[in-house]
Amino acid sequence: MRKLLSRFEGDKAIWAYVVLLALFSFMPVFSASSNLVHVVGTGSIIGLLMKHFFHILVGIVIVYVFHRMPFDRLKYFAPIAWIPVVGLLLLTAAQGMMIGGANASRWLNIPGINLSFQPSSIGWISLMAYLSWFLWKFSDEEYSFNKSLLWVWVPVGLIILPIFPSNFSTAAIIFASVCMLLFIGKYPLKYLGKILGFGMVMGVMAFFAAKAFPDYAPSRLSTWVARIDRFGSDDKDVDRYQIENAKIAIAQGEVFGVGPGKSIQKNFLPQSSSDFIYAIIVEEFGFIGGMMILGVYVLLLFRFLVVSNKAPNLFGKYLVIGLGFSIIFQAIINMGVAVEIFPTTGQPLPLVSSGGTSIWMTCLSLGIILSVSRKEDEIKKQMFENAAKQEAFRKLLEEQELADKEEREFEGDNPMNAVLNKR
Repeated sequence: MRKLLSRFEGDKAIWAYVVLLALFSFMPVFSASSNLVHVVGTGSIIGLLMKHFFHILVGIVIVYVFHRMPFDRLKYFAPIAWIPVVGLLLLTAAQGMMIGGANASRWLNIPGINLSFQPSSIGWISLMAYLSWFLWKFSDEEYSFNKSLLWVWVPVGLIILPIFPSNFSTAAIIFASVCMLLFIGKYPLKYLGKILGFGMVMGVMAFFAAKAFPDYAPSRLSTWVARIDRFGSDDKDVDRYQIENAKIAIAQGEVFGVGPGKSIQKNFLPQSSSDFIYAIIVEEFGFIGGMMILGVYVLLLFRFLVVSNKAPNLFGKYLVIGLGFSIIFQAIINMGVAVEIFPTTGQPLPLVSSGGTSIWMTCLSLGIILSVSRKEDEIKKQMFENAAKQEAFRKLLEEQELADKEEREFEGDNPMNAVLNKR
């Protein structure tokens, strides 16, 4: 058993938090799945639970495989990996999938195997890897705004723009992650300010244009305008069904919760096993359970900071920051939506919400982060071994010098030496 566990290298605390969240996820997913079975009429509880088990199992395998791979190899793929992802995003946006009359062009189906995935998650990771490479590659150079437009903002735009019409929240989080990573990577603030100003102006213009011409706006953009309008609204005529049921679930949880599997609001709350799973967790495990989950993500953030600070090079440091903070952003937004700090979005709670793509892409990010920490451990081990070898060599020299000294003293005290010298 010890030999098997030794194969799981890297930051042990991150491994512990990942396994803890993955194991805990089965309880709220199992409980919330009854909503899909009894209310929606989809599948069976055991079937949905086994599906979640499969997603978690594959996710752990992804973490293991990528944490064993040297992260430095990404330097060769990061500059170009985002290019084919742009093609996938454009293909996804062009398919025009509609669910309930709304634009749901987020998923891309793989023919022949009945499997679909969200290319936006792959775009997110590839963009973080590319920007980490850029900040490492040009860390000692000064570049103009025009050069950074070509090297930074063209790839960012090509990733974000196809996502924006169908998944505004993901596009916004990716943009925020990009700005955060560039800020830490000492991207000139004057350039970043120009981009932020331009982005805010375009966002405000899109918002008011959608309100003024709702018949011509993309359906998903109109949905977001409606969500922002009803965010924090006290108007009784505004549809606040999801958030009101989430708040009822949180209120019913009180301090210790109603108990695992005993949630009532899971039967009324849409997306209770994914987007609003945090509300179900607080209802069943109470304020204490909700704060413990929040605490695990805070501890994960702390470990990400530790790993990034000890990374063997700038590329690894920026990778950990970009990928790690993206996971924390998702967690904060999911929990914030449940308590109405943010407008309703479709962001999952990493490693806890049900869903294949979100779990697997989170595990891919964690695998890369653990690969960085594994490299740190290898360097420490090598330094320790070198220090041990130097100490052993020093002791050997001391022993040799002592032996030579004793031999010289013996030769000086030997009476036969005087006889030999006379001859």
